[in-house]
Amino acid sequence: MEILVITGVSGAGKSLVAKTMEDLGYFCVDNMPPSLIPKFVEIASKSGSRMNLIAFVVDVRGGEFLSGLFPGLDSIKKLGFKFEILFLEASDSVLVKRFKESRRSHPLAQEGRLLQGIEKERGLLGEIRERANHIIDTSNLAPVQLKEEIKNIFIRGKQFKGMIINIMSFGFKYGMPIECDLVFDVRFIPNPYYVESMRKKTGKDIPVKEYVLKSRETCVFLEKLLDMLGFLMPNYIREGKTQLVIGIGCTGGRHRSVAIADALYASLSQKQYTLIVDHRDINRDGRGANGK
Repeated sequence: MEILVITGVSGAGKSLVAKTMEDLGYFCVDNMPPSLIPKFVEIASKSGSRMNLIAFVVDVRGGEFLSGLFPGLDSIKKLGFKFEILFLEASDSVLVKRFKESRRSHPLAQEGRLLQGIEKERGLLGEIRERANHIIDTSNLAPVQLKEEIKNIFIRGKQFKGMIINIMSFGFKYGMPIECDLVFDVRFIPNPYYVESMRKKTGKDIPVKEYVLKSRETCVFLEKLLDMLGFLMPNYIREGKTQLVIGIGCTGGRHRSVAIADALYASLSQKQYTLIVDHRDINRDGRGANGK
């Protein structure tokens, strides 16, 4: 019998993961008091039961019952069963956005104070996070990407490597993304915007891409950037970081930053990380005196 405990902060995607596990053949139980988990497992293990895959969703909705999780899991061990813990998290800014969009209240937010509720919840779940087998930061994962990561872990046997890398191109004229961990300014690279035939194109178009990537400045920059990331990423993983957002910015976010973000994505795809590339401002009309 395979037993999975799905937990994490509210708004991080536990419901989506539970539905995905059901699609993968798991019998999912949501919000069961942890003290009752050993009894459920014992019943399910009896001869004739077809529940060989079980997932329990456990979170702060259980209130004071949450304290019974570890004693319950210890009881499962004594029964001779192994289990894994999957912990889902997301940044504060993303959680606030999700709650506002869904118009739902946080279970620990008194008088609608979201950030206070989120902070309190992180404190309550701290020990569970430390004991988790898998930790996934869903801040920049679309639902389909989260589903794919779950399938990679539990079906294809690809152990989550502990690092999701999101490469984001953007335009400084529209503001710097607050979610970035590292930001690189590529406005020093020759600008295709000032070449009339390329002005209305983007960094995904071949003429613009070749113009940017064949520049000596770009070649040296990418070489040094890849060397630095090769040093940083293993150390980030060792420290426990699960997600890295790399911002590549030019003036308008349509030419240089797009081409370089795609080139960085192509280079890092040779590694064993989960990669996402996002061109935040590529569809802006870009009218302005400073170009692209």
